[in-house]
Amino acid sequence: MLTKYILIFHFIINVFIYLILGHNLTFLCKHVFLRLVEQEKDPDFWKEWAQRTLKNALTLQDLNKNVAKNIILFLGDGMGVPTVTAARILKGQLSGQNGEETQLEMDKFPYVALSKTYNTNAQVPDSAGTATAYLCGVKANEGTVGVSAAAVKSQCNTTRGNEVTSILKWAKDAGKSVGIVTTTRVNHATPSAAYAHCVDRDWYSDGDMPAEALQSGCKDIARQLFENIPDIDVIMGGGRRNMYPRNTPDVEYPGDKKHNGTRKDGRNLVGEWTDRMKDKRGYYVWNRKDLFSLNPNNVDYLLGLFEPADLPYELERNKETDPSLTEMVDVAIKILRKNERGFYLLVEGGRIDHGHHDGKAKQALHEAVEMDRAITRAGLLTSIYDTLTVVTADHSHVFSFGGYTHRGNSIFGLAPIMSDIDQKPFTSILYGNGPGFKFVNGARENVSTVDYEHNNYQAQAAVPLSMETHGGEDVAIFSKGPLAHLLHGVQEQHYIPHVMAYAACIGQNKDHCHTNSGSPSLSHISPTLALLLSVKWLLC
Repeated sequence: MLTKYILIFHFIINVFIYLILGHNLTFLCKHVFLRLVEQEKDPDFWKEWAQRTLKNALTLQDLNKNVAKNIILFLGDGMGVPTVTAARILKGQLSGQNGEETQLEMDKFPYVALSKTYNTNAQVPDSAGTATAYLCGVKANEGTVGVSAAAVKSQCNTTRGNEVTSILKWAKDAGKSVGIVTTTRVNHATPSAAYAHCVDRDWYSDGDMPAEALQSGCKDIARQLFENIPDIDVIMGGGRRNMYPRNTPDVEYPGDKKHNGTRKDGRNLVGEWTDRMKDKRGYYVWNRKDLFSLNPNNVDYLLGLFEPADLPYELERNKETDPSLTEMVDVAIKILRKNERGFYLLVEGGRIDHGHHDGKAKQALHEAVEMDRAITRAGLLTSIYDTLTVVTADHSHVFSFGGYTHRGNSIFGLAPIMSDIDQKPFTSILYGNGPGFKFVNGARENVSTVDYEHNNYQAQAAVPLSMETHGGEDVAIFSKGPLAHLLHGVQEQHYIPHVMAYAACIGQNKDHCHTNSGSPSLSHISPTLALLLSVKWLLC
């Protein structure tokens, strides 16, 4: 322990000296960082670290068997394990560290499992079939949402009788408040499985549906958002254009016709929602300023549609008009937590996936780091004693990083070696396929001639495709809170909502809620005691 205290002492002394002398803070950070590097050469540094980790692990023997008053699912779309690792390094490097030793907020969760992501008809899945699994508890075909595998993609007549409900509906039926927050359209694949039953994930509005499907009685996903579960408490994301009649100019981009309304039926779904909620403390907002003008204590229902389609990448976000994922989560929880029965919240970092599809690793990884900030914020607004929080992904991507890079190498940088085949440099980050496949004069592009750290640089790919594809490997499940230990080992993806429902005493498994002799539900513990327990956990 002596080395630990010496390091802390040196840090305090150095801060004092450099502040007195007026030296640049960046220089100070580098100076302290070099001292940390020296500590890594001492075997005791690693042994003491391991002993602290062991001591913390031993506390996990006391399982949290409380009833989960609140349940939160963070879904990183396309956030495979390589993406998690690369995002961790990026988070550290953004703070001036090497990066590898950094902890994401999700890394701090005590339980980690693996999820098998295949669809019933696909070895490498899509986001619709997987969403049906981790939200509805049933594996399904690719391209379909909220229906069982008996439903056939794009065949409207296979919908009826094959609908399956989601954990969001189970929570709502149990009297909890429910919310959806996403950086994509609110009627995109992931959020739509929470409320819709549709054999085609691309039926965003009736303007996207074939005439035969409309004649057969199938409904578009935007319409189902407001009709299937009409009182979802919080909805935030993009997708405005699917809510308005065709050719209706967008409120933010009135001169850009590509953002005009798309509905053939002439309905104004936002207007209908506003009329229905005007006497229920319901508010519609379309920009960040209006969102922050609201007092969550005075809001019971919120509809926030901040873009005609998906929200911008975090690196390109207009901080005046579009809220960040963290900001949306903050507002959502403050509204939902007013319900004494608790809440269910689905949060999607949806544009991680889009960044990878575009071959733009920098965009994807900054999206992942932003989702991790949102996880941190949610943790500050809730307690592990009555809130089960799960972080996972729907699928992975053919994204990788390697090349024997040195410690602290920029995650977007070059490998330290040249190819021994074409004698050209290559970036650590590469894709198995995608738009980054580029030949110049019949040979692989020399990446040293381009800005490979640009926000929109498309990393080199082995196989040329207009869009990079998903990966088929297992993804991680991080969990903390009541009964989080039930998410362990290697599990089928559809197991996730069953655990969350069991922990919250909603859905089909309720018998244990009346006979459980373990720890009492925090709904019966005073807020003061819950706060003290939370403080104790933080201090330990």
